[in-house]
Amino acid sequence: MRRIRYQEIADDLRARVGKAAPGSLLPSESDLSREFSASRVTVRRALELVRDEGLIASRQGLGWFVAADLVPQRLERLDTIEAQLEQQGKTTRRDVIDFSYEAPPEHVGEILATDRVLRVKRLNFADGDPFAVVTVWCPAELAQHMSMRDVQRQPFNELLDVQFSGATQTIGADVAAAGDAELLGVPVGAPLLKCRRVTADDSGMAVLVSEFVFPAHRTEFVIDMTHEAPSMVPTGLRLVE
Repeated sequence: MRRIRYQEIADDLRARVGKAAPGSLLPSESDLSREFSASRVTVRRALELVRDEGLIASRQGLGWFVAADLVPQRLERLDTIEAQLEQQGKTTRRDVIDFSYEAPPEHVGEILATDRVLRVKRLNFADGDPFAVVTVWCPAELAQHMSMRDVQRQPFNELLDVQFSGATQTIGADVAAAGDAELLGVPVGAPLLKCRRVTADDSGMAVLVSEFVFPAHRTEFVIDMTHEAPSMVPTGLRLVE
């Protein structure tokens, strides 16, 4: 029997998805339309057919991508990305992109109460795929003994001679600028999750500021909340202008 055109395109998409990594992006609908010499309506119907089979998904600002399990990160304990991913059976790797002693951005300088920091920027991988862009600032006087090789191999909580007491994390939404988009393999303007963590020592002084940028289609944050009076308002909610 003659195959309907959108079914033929769906067959090709299934074969393509079967060879692609989870979370990887598909060509845009416009590109697929040109590739298959078919209308956008026909291409969209093929994509929706494959989506209904659970093989692909879409996200506003990102486009279509190979379906993947979300990588959960728990926020109720102070832990590294690598430790949490390895507990889920994933292979992790970190590539240090920048390592420099410099003047901090204004907001970081105010938090750390210093005018000179060590800034480390790295790209984290999960099972070979880029998963997070992480930038960490530490007061220079606490980090003088560190080398690029050190931060490539070990997290700051193992390198600093400091007793940590806890951290405050703030999570928000953003879109990918050119630099982060290239590192994470997503389009410019794709949705991101941003997490800022301020870690304090046992005296309550901030000793680390960390900013994590995650592709929103692959990440979720999980918090276990203790029982309180019933409320429809998420804990810690505040409006930003």
